[in-house]
Amino acid sequence: MLDYQAILEDIHNTLKSTEDTGDVASYIPELAKVSKDSFGIHLQLITGEDYSAGDYLEKFSIQSISKVFSLAKAFQLVGNSLLERVDVEPSGNPFNHLSLLELENGIPRNPLINAGAIVIADILLTHLENPKEDFLNFVRELAHDESIDYNETIAESEHETGFNNYAAANLLKSFGNLHNEVEDVLDFYFHQCSIMMSCRQLTNAFFVFTNKGKCLKNVEHLTASQVKRINAIMLTCGFYDEAGEFAFEVGLPGKSGVGGGIVALLPHCFTIATWSPALNPQGNSYLGMKALELFTSKTKLSIF
Repeated sequence: MLDYQAILEDIHNTLKSTEDTGDVASYIPELAKVSKDSFGIHLQLITGEDYSAGDYLEKFSIQSISKVFSLAKAFQLVGNSLLERVDVEPSGNPFNHLSLLELENGIPRNPLINAGAIVIADILLTHLENPKEDFLNFVRELAHDESIDYNETIAESEHETGFNNYAAANLLKSFGNLHNEVEDVLDFYFHQCSIMMSCRQLTNAFFVFTNKGKCLKNVEHLTASQVKRINAIMLTCGFYDEAGEFAFEVGLPGKSGVGGGIVALLPHCFTIATWSPALNPQGNSYLGMKALELFTSKTKLSIF
């Protein structure tokens, strides 16, 4: 029987003394204000037990982790037809690069890079009656937590500095792969990225992806087939141009965000989330990547 609490505390204590962990995301001014010393881990087992260490209750901007929730909601609404507008191949490029988008006629490589997530945002804008409210309620339902909310200051900060996202959205529009107005799509997209959650809330919300589409309260939100596809996309595309490294070192489907969060899972076993705002050159949390590598090495639990 693994002593998960001791393992998490050991990982936290080992990594907490690391000196050079990278830098917080500065291109979004509000994210630059976060202390790089924060570090939390939370583990939720499918059997109901949970374990934690450090700042696991502190909320942070989930940023690109929200792309998994938007993808799940789009699958829920339109099924596999979304794959006509976005591919499922790893990009091999940073999350915000536009070169492949032009070469491939406005079809983003996958839903977890910015261009792909903007197409998914467009789909949600078309099919949801009150898009921002309905999407937030979906995330709250998955986590069973009404306290989850948008951070309007962060959303506005992204709006003011999101020139690359405007470029991507306009390029998508020029290829006919954006059906709503650019400004409306990006307003929704910036808000989804601004959602504030803690490590514990993330593990609760991602429980649906380890439990064949059923949340913590055993309510079915997605089919087992949809969850299989989402997990596959997370494994191959969830860490920008470091997805192969994460699969090699950690061996779990997961998703990172430039707010410093990472959430990963082992199907039918657990979800785990880490938060440390300082990022490596690829835009992933330095300590979060190390923590998950240590966790799967110590527990010998991965999909491989």
